[in-house]
Amino acid sequence: MTKTKHNFKKNTDADLQKELVLNREALRRFRFGVAGSKTKNIKESANRRKVVARILTELNARKK
Repeated sequence: MTKTKHNFKKNTDADLQKELVLNREALRRFRFGVAGSKTKNIKESANRRKVVARILTELNARKK
């Protein structure tokens, strides 16, 4: 579900908010999975945080 910055510009604010919630929930599940040693892909956390940051950047740019 990873998207590039270019794709975020095409989405509506509602779509971006929904995507933000989904990515934050996935990041939360990943963190709890690491605590229980269930996760194999350790780079997923960094990738999810980058996606969340890109979404927030696009939303904040639209507010201005």
